[in-house]
Amino acid sequence: MLEASGILQEQDIAIAAPYGQQLDDLIADCHQYLPSVDEAMIRRAFKLSYWAHRNDRRASGELYISHPIAVARIVAQEIRLDDTSVGAALLHDVVEDTDLTIEILRAEFGEQMALLIDGLTKIRGIYANRALGQAENVRKLILSMAQDVRVIFVKFADRLHNMKTIESLPPAKRLKIATETLRLFAPLAHRFGLQRIKSELEDLSLKVLEPEEYAGIVSGLKGSRQQREAHISSFIQPLSKNLREQGLEFEIKGRSKNLYSIFQKMRAQNKPLQEIYDVFAIRIILNTAGGKGKEECWRVYSIVTDLYKPLPERFRDFISVPKSNGYQSLHTTVLDSDGRRIEVQIRTQEMHEIAERGVAAHWKYKEGVDAMDAKMDQFLTWVRDLMENPDAEQATEFVQEFSLDLYTDEIYVFTPRGDLKALPKDATPVDFAFQIHTDVGFHCIGAKVNGKMVPLSHKLRSGDQVEIITSKKITANPGWIKFVVTHKARSRIRHRINEERREAVRYGRQLWEKKAKRARISLSEDELIRLASQFNYSTSAQMFYEISSGLLDVQDLIQYLRTGDSPNSDEEVPLSPEPPVSFLEHAQDHGAEALLINGERIRGLATVYASCCNPIPGDSVFGYISRAGTINIHRTGCRNAAHLLVNHPDRIQSCTWSRQKDVRFVVGLRVIGEDRVGILHDLTTVISRNLKTNIRSITVKTEDGLFEGTIILHVSDLKHLKRLIERVKRVDNIRGVYRFEE
Repeated sequence: MLEASGILQEQDIAIAAPYGQQLDDLIADCHQYLPSVDEAMIRRAFKLSYWAHRNDRRASGELYISHPIAVARIVAQEIRLDDTSVGAALLHDVVEDTDLTIEILRAEFGEQMALLIDGLTKIRGIYANRALGQAENVRKLILSMAQDVRVIFVKFADRLHNMKTIESLPPAKRLKIATETLRLFAPLAHRFGLQRIKSELEDLSLKVLEPEEYAGIVSGLKGSRQQREAHISSFIQPLSKNLREQGLEFEIKGRSKNLYSIFQKMRAQNKPLQEIYDVFAIRIILNTAGGKGKEECWRVYSIVTDLYKPLPERFRDFISVPKSNGYQSLHTTVLDSDGRRIEVQIRTQEMHEIAERGVAAHWKYKEGVDAMDAKMDQFLTWVRDLMENPDAEQATEFVQEFSLDLYTDEIYVFTPRGDLKALPKDATPVDFAFQIHTDVGFHCIGAKVNGKMVPLSHKLRSGDQVEIITSKKITANPGWIKFVVTHKARSRIRHRINEERREAVRYGRQLWEKKAKRARISLSEDELIRLASQFNYSTSAQMFYEISSGLLDVQDLIQYLRTGDSPNSDEEVPLSPEPPVSFLEHAQDHGAEALLINGERIRGLATVYASCCNPIPGDSVFGYISRAGTINIHRTGCRNAAHLLVNHPDRIQSCTWSRQKDVRFVVGLRVIGEDRVGILHDLTTVISRNLKTNIRSITVKTEDGLFEGTIILHVSDLKHLKRLIERVKRVDNIRGVYRFEE
């Protein structure tokens, strides 16, 4: 195992001169743009990254270290959050691509850095091989997984540098990465208010995806971005002079639209570049007082149109008639002295703040979204203010307090084929199975999450890959209702349970009719209802159900009809409508000697250990006096317990376990794992030889590489059972061991 401290203590790590200079430039950027700089930490991060990637090269042939240091410089220059983000940028690929581990990074740089690198490593695999048509869900997944917002910022910088150096990649890979960037990363950067990064990502993607159109737009604009901005500056100068002469307080911001935005307008309007009006734009923001904002906006409009010729068809008054999101501004397009079209926006500072509110209103209007999460709105405002006014204390507060929990009510998980599924928070593999298809849900017997067997009640997390293991047998476990969270799963399970109950009632009626016919007894429906009432059943269907379940013997009914002996009460009625399939006809045959009934040991009392829950010493139990006069012992967590405790409190007896030697109780274990040669032998060896436990029976089956077994054995108490379960869990390939209730 590598140790970071040993690596960094080496003094003979020779750093090539160009990269040493790049490190110095990075440090200079940090001092210029960041609120505070831990220079020693950044140098250590660079040194470790340089060493870890010492044998790696990029597709261009240059040393791999050129990529992380370029990403770090983008983080320092564009994001400007803190030095920890810069360190994470230097180390963002080491866990995925080298022998270094998160534990090494944690030991060397602390918990915060380790969490950032871990988040970057996980997010790196989210979008790989995913359907681009699910870009919106992937965006949500990235957000939901990033506990620290800096993870996403570093990811933007990583993608931006990859796009800047994309020419070194094969054509097919360039197309894939550019498409992914345009559909996923650029919109996400826009959502975070990173307009410059968003525009650059779009332009670089356009260059790959539409090279001819890209070249045509560049040529048509006659020059570089800097030249275009110089042209805007020449437009602003005489306008500023006129506004000052009118005594107005104002700020003018010039902007030129990015190439992709121009391309979109050309395509949407089906027009050449020459007919796209708002290639250049300026924004005039007025500082007004006394409620004269609207009046002064119109004064500025008059000055602009006196100086430059307006295009009347391009005029928009959003002050008198604001947009639905509250946006207010005057828009006009004018011709400058060279005949070029320039869009002019005129607004007050108050209007500007509304329009720029965390970029939220602009985002809603441009992207056509009806509603914006309030926390994202707050977040965007915070990011913008932080980037415009960097402050060390504010930056620390930001990264410590802001949790990116924008989608905490949803999780996003993958099928084995990589398809993305959205589920509610706390969803389980059973919810996932029913989301795939109802049949998958009913045939579900197990699940693997990220390649490991988990209980079906396991709560899934964003980014999990879930594989459902099915069998040919249709199941509808009533216990699933306790943990499933989706409406589909709940409704399908309840429907199946009701169907099975109706089938059980039909079967119970058949048993009654068969035995009643032999006894030459014939009852009408009304007589059956009265008979059920005598046994404290509200309906005859309930009586038939308990006959089917084995909780009521038809012979008891026949005996009552022949002799008229009044029944004491009904047997316990399970809350679950599923017919129990007991692996014991009668459980332990040790009578009451292992129990204290109401604090006393009562010998000779007929005691039955309920097969619905199979209690053993150590379990919390209670006694229920049955119609036959026996005491049925149930675990307090038994599925019948609530019904008995509520409806028959007069028949409940307090029970505790007495100390008995050489007394054994029957329990069942359900074992799930991955099949292999010798797994059954290892199980029986551990149970019988190592733990000296007697196995009563064992049933196993294998299907699609899955091993599943039911083991009936004898234990002395709950402590014995727990020790047994823990030992069986350590058998190779065993993924789950559960107490089998029935």
